[in-house]
Order: sequence, then C-alpha cells, then structure tokens
Amino acid sequence: MGGKTNPDIIKNGIRIDGRRLDEMRPVEAQVGVLKNADGSALFRMGSTIAVAGVYGPRKVHPKHEEEAERAILRTRYNMAAFSTTERSRPGPSRRSQEISKVTREALAPVIFLEEFPKTAIDVYIEILQADASTRIAGINAASLALADAGIPMADLVAACSAGKVAGHLVLDVAGKEDTEGELDLPVALYKRKNIITLLQMDGLAPKEEVKELIKLALKGCEIVYEKQRSALKKEYSVDEKEAGK
Repeated sequence: MGGKTNPDIIKNGIRIDGRRLDEMRPVEAQVGVLKNADGSALFRMGSTIAVAGVYGPRKVHPKHEEEAERAILRTRYNMAAFSTTERSRPGPSRRSQEISKVTREALAPVIFLEEFPKTAIDVYIEILQADASTRIAGINAASLALADAGIPMADLVAACSAGKVAGHLVLDVAGKEDTEGELDLPVALYKRKNIITLLQMDGLAPKEEVKELIKLALKGCEIVYEKQRSALKKEYSVDEKEAGK
C-alpha cells in the first residue's frame, strides 16, 4: 500500500478483476479439512487461501507460561514458501509475528478462556496462496477452526478489508489493489455484540473516508459471517431421516 496508483486499475467503476467497487471476491469456507487437528478450517477469498488447525485445550509447555485462571491462546500465522511468486524466507518474520499477535487479539474476546485454566489453545494458520488480505483470510479460517474444535465461544469472528484504490473506496482489497492502492483497512467483527476486534489502517485518509471504509469493511464482515455459519451448518447438520431413527 502507498505506492503510485495505476489509473487503469479501475475503469468506469469496474476494478481490474471485473468486480464492482463494493463487490467481494468469491468466498469459500470449509471445516474439518485436517485429520490430525482437534479442529480445522479452510477459508478462501478469491485466490487467497488460508488453512487453520486448532490443538487443545492441552497442557502448557513450558509450564511457567500457564495461567492459573484461564487458558492461554497461542496463534501462529505463517505464509507457505510457495504461497507467492517470490519464495519467502523460511522461519518467522517480523510481519508474521505482528499478524499472529493481532489475530490472537481479534479472536480472544469471543473465547471462554476461563473455562480451561492452566491449559493452552494453539491455533496454527498457514497461507497456501496469497493474493492480498491474508490476515483477513487467516482470522476467518481460525475462527471456524476454533468452532470446529468445540472450543466454547460466544460467537464467530468475521473479518474483511476495505481500501482506497485510484481514488475509489473498494471492498475486499486484492492483487494489484494491495500493491498499488493508497490505503488498506482490515476489520474483524464480533457480530453478536457488534464489537470491532481488529481495526488497522495502512495509509492515510480524511476522517469521513475512514468512516466510509469501516462501513464498507463491516458489510464484508456480514457476508463472511454468513459463509462461516453456512459451513458449520453443512458440516454438523443432522439429516432429518437420520435423526428420526
């Protein structure tokens, strides 16, 4: 973000990938995608794909990190070396550590951590394909994976981004919009209480534009939330005939 914007990236209100300004990329959500995790999920937004695996609650190692009255939530975000056209350096980077931290802070408000004292809940997020908004896809996958693991939660957390590209406010930043746009604003929503659990901004904009961008991102969060709910219903709904047996 913050680079010189290509004026051809948006023409007549249509973005370079054919979307309208307020249109999201195709969204896909699945749960139970990893056999060896306690809970798992895949979340795709266009060409950006995240997979999350949850393990726990389980014993804390090292033991001195445990908390007497609640579980600790540990998140690890990682971009696979093959996720972008340029091979990334293996091992945690400052960016991945920062995203791991904001992901944990986005998810923690909905989890009943006090129900599992002296334990750890580990969330691993792997970005398989990156085409912008990777932290968003990661949060959405992690929220679903926690639900799939049976972790008690007050609600799901749904996330989406908005941005400013070639002077236009757009929903769900992707591709060249990320590298050539003027601003990126990711948001995560705890819908039941209407609480924003993540709000970041990469770039500058007037106050009124920021308000509009937040509204736009929240519109995307609502769409994501319904996709998450549908994925869980599809996985766990009981066929009426089976239930009657």
